[in-house]
Parts: sequence; structure tokens; C-alpha cells
Amino acid sequence: METRELRYFVAVAEELHFGRAARRLGIAQPPLSRAIRQLERRLGVTLLERDSRSVALTAAGSVLLREGRAALDAVDAADRRTRRAGQAVNGGPGLVLATKAGASSELLPKLLDAYAAEPDAVPVEVLLCGIGEQERLLRDGRADVALLHLPFDSTTGLDTEELVTEQQVAVLPAGHPLARRPHLLMAEVETLSGLPMPRWPRADGSYPEGLGPEVRDHAQLFQLIALGRTAVVLPESVRTLLLADLAAVPVPDAPAVTTVIAWPPHSRSRPLAALIRTATRL
Repeated sequence: METRELRYFVAVAEELHFGRAARRLGIAQPPLSRAIRQLERRLGVTLLERDSRSVALTAAGSVLLREGRAALDAVDAADRRTRRAGQAVNGGPGLVLATKAGASSELLPKLLDAYAAEPDAVPVEVLLCGIGEQERLLRDGRADVALLHLPFDSTTGLDTEELVTEQQVAVLPAGHPLARRPHLLMAEVETLSGLPMPRWPRADGSYPEGLGPEVRDHAQLFQLIALGRTAVVLPESVRTLLLADLAAVPVPDAPAVTTVIAWPPHSRSRPLAALIRTATRL
């Protein structure tokens, strides 16, 4: 299969309409139809059931859609990483590290300082991401390495090293009655505080249904908490970011959060290996 054919098929499979897929690809519809028929002949299977009014995926087409997306993502990631490697030779960034903005606030500066002191260190560009974005940046090749947080981020298919595990705290308005408690249970945060939990974006950018406010980043989240619009449970290291108008109360029954450093399993970058060694030593 050619990547061109895969891109054509994925467009049709996602649109379920040859005309819309052709417009999306910027080509005429007849060559798109011929390309799909040629792909089906080459594979020896029917990928799409079509009639005069509709297009539907077959079981084989559903498999190719899933595998094709992964293959195209891998090709795009290879393109980005190769270009970045060439830029590094010409003085561009040596490594790109993705991390959630506001997270790992103690670990990240220590890691960057310790790595910069290594004799063969290269420049590190830090991408500060929204909720859940660092995993996508790592997988699509825009980042070489990322700090992820279990159990919230997926590390499937990535190599990882665990760096630190911490308990969680409830972040409340400083004047809230529960803020004076020595500790809280998860059920108490959700039921006794009277404050709805925030809604974080999904991988596709949409938000789940609920009463809590939609939250994009920590700065917005903390302002909403201070205004008495929401409460949240976060890793204990968040204490270093809180101002006087917010309070943190331990939540012993909340699941522990483990920060891991993650990278693509096929990477053979010596600078990346040195950064990972530095992180595990810290």
C-alpha cells in the first residue's frame, strides 16, 4: 500500500461520502473512486459498501481505518522527527519535551538544570500543553519526550520510567468550610463541598456532560476555584502553585498519581538517553 492510497481511504472512511472526501483532499472525485477500487483489488477485500445514496464501512474497512490512521500518524511523526534532527545539526532545538502546564512544577526545573550540567547536553525546548495534550504531541512526533501522569495519561506503546509517586489533595476556596478539615474523602469533596467538579477536555477536544465548568488549563481552573465555581482533586505538588485564596486538603482515598518520563520505543537518540538517565537519577 502507498501512503497516498491510505490517505485517500481514510478521508472517504471518515466522511462516508466520496464528494466530501474529494473536496477535503483537493482532488476530483473520479480519480478518488479509482484509487479506492484499486486498493480493494490489491488487498482482495471490499472496504466500502456503496450505493447511489450511501457509503458504509465493511468489517475489513473498519480494520483498515484503524490501522491506516496509526500508519499515517507514524509516517507524519517520522517526517517531523527527521526534520527536527536535521535542524538540530544546524543549531535548532536538540530535544523537545512536552509537559502539562502547571504540572511537575518542582521536578521540571530540577530536571532541566541537572541535564544542562551534563557535558554532552543539547538544548531542550519545552512545550507547555493543555490537559492531556502532551501524550498526543509525543505520539505524533512533535515532541521527543514527555512527562505523563498515571492513571490519567495512556502510556500504551511507549517506553517509560517512573519518576515520582504522590498523593492527591482537594483544592478549595480558602474560605470554604471544608478547607479547615485535616483531610477529606473523595465522596466528601464531591458531595459536601457543594462545588461541581470541573470538566476536562477529551482527546478530540470535546467536553463530557456535567454541571462543572469546562476547564482548559490550570490558570483558568485556579481562578474558577477562587471564585467558588468549582473544586478539584490534584497531585500534592500543586501546593507550590497555590496563592492565598486557595487551600489544599489531603484526600487519603484518592488514587496516587505517578509521574513518568515517556518516549517512543524506537528512539536511538543519545541526547534523549542522557535526559532519561538524568531524570531517573533525580
